[in-house]
Amino acid sequence: MAAAGGSPSIVEYFGGEDGYRCGYCKNETGNLSHGMWAHSMTVQDYQDLIDRGWRRSGKYVYKPIMNQTCCPQYTIRCQALHFQTSKSHKKVLKKMLKFLSKGDVPKVVSEEEPMDSHIEDVGACDFAYKGESHVSQSELTPLGVDHAERVENEDQDTGEKKEEGNEHKVESDSLRLHADKGTPVPGEPSRSAKGVHAPPKPGKGADLSKPPCRKAKDIRKERKLQKLLQNQTCTVEGSQLQAADQVFLLQNSKSKTNQPKTIEDFVFVSLPDDAQHKLEVRVVRSSPPSSQFKATFQESYQVYKRYQMVVHKDPPDKPTINQFTRFLCDSPLEAENAPNGPECGYGSFHQQYWLDGKIIAVGVIDILPYCVSSVYLYYDPDYSFLSLGVYSALREIAFTRQLHEKAPDLCFYYMGFYIHSCPKMRYKGQYRPSDLLCPETYIWTPIEQCLPLLEHSKYCRFNQDGKAVDEGRIKELGRVRVLHKRTVMPYSVYKKRRKGPSDEASVQQYASLVGQTCSERMLLFRS
Repeated sequence: MAAAGGSPSIVEYFGGEDGYRCGYCKNETGNLSHGMWAHSMTVQDYQDLIDRGWRRSGKYVYKPIMNQTCCPQYTIRCQALHFQTSKSHKKVLKKMLKFLSKGDVPKVVSEEEPMDSHIEDVGACDFAYKGESHVSQSELTPLGVDHAERVENEDQDTGEKKEEGNEHKVESDSLRLHADKGTPVPGEPSRSAKGVHAPPKPGKGADLSKPPCRKAKDIRKERKLQKLLQNQTCTVEGSQLQAADQVFLLQNSKSKTNQPKTIEDFVFVSLPDDAQHKLEVRVVRSSPPSSQFKATFQESYQVYKRYQMVVHKDPPDKPTINQFTRFLCDSPLEAENAPNGPECGYGSFHQQYWLDGKIIAVGVIDILPYCVSSVYLYYDPDYSFLSLGVYSALREIAFTRQLHEKAPDLCFYYMGFYIHSCPKMRYKGQYRPSDLLCPETYIWTPIEQCLPLLEHSKYCRFNQDGKAVDEGRIKELGRVRVLHKRTVMPYSVYKKRRKGPSDEASVQQYASLVGQTCSERMLLFRS
């Protein structure tokens, strides 16, 4: 997918020498990360970057310096198709159902996990201000393609045919790599909604030419499902998800009878006619802002302001509209639609939770080629008794599974960073099965294998193969794409044209962090 027909990603790299205050251990200068300002970014480039340990806060994209930062932050993803609800997760889902149907409010708010749930360090937005770009839009607009191609051909050192061949090889390698990711975990039955049926042995099994026998219980269940979603609906950009789709999801959520209950069994259950409350989840595009997003902007901001003041103890003047917009609404991600992609498209969205006609929580998410990536959650503190942090994470996992029906490659739920050295931030490891990203080889490792290592040392290489290296590492610096004086050129050409001291060390560092594939696709802005 990437930039075919669309505009390429344009980034400005800032390095990472200064230390910032850590939101976890409160060390004033211990938080060390590399950062870049993303003027625009394709969803494929961002997917590849988060698979190398990067993360965005507004338009600022950063990567912790893992072996130096005070609290190493490991990228964590949950295998949404295989997700198993734990006892505490079921408790939260049941609590919501009781509240919606009977109006029950628990007397004691459980402290099972921090109410921030799948949330990033709030301090992330602080360095977004420090790293903001001051380059004018005109400087970022490349000249005509013909001109760019002429410049690329200026470089006689690399044959055009060879370069083209390598480019295709890199692309097919990266596609194959991601195809592997979608394969079920060995030894674990796939719980994908699309079951594969082996043909029955002769004389055994059902006669497939006849309609399958059905239990009375199942027929009753289906009738009940016809009234589905009168009180709980899920809307994507104003078009309500067809009840039939919800029925399909629910029916396929259990491959066999007596299977453990899934999220869908709790979320897409029909409520009694006299239910006390109505919950609706709406997915609205935040960048570029859709009409629904604009219409609800003020109400959404007021929820954020109250959340920051009550939960994070911000003074009343701190959660400004400007901060809210830059941190949670602005995004470098280009909106993209693909034939085999989700109906809502790829890019940045707000998932709004409407209770009885008012917003009580908003999950900020990115929908990418292989995952739903959780950015932030804020909620009305009056409803903290509903454990909205946990509830929204579970809804986002269910949403990932729903998108997978239309977009088969999309099967992971990224929860941001797992920080083992901060006990309050370990709860993300409870969404199983999940994997952590090796900070040296960028290979995903089951969290069960990582935890014993993290008990011994806060910084760990998870890949136990000592000879393994970063397969996506930079191999040819000259092929890094540069945008200089509105002209796209390989670094080898730019290097000859550049006046003044060499910037090779900085470009080398950038390329090693983003990897060869992204460095050849994205445009690195040079003034």
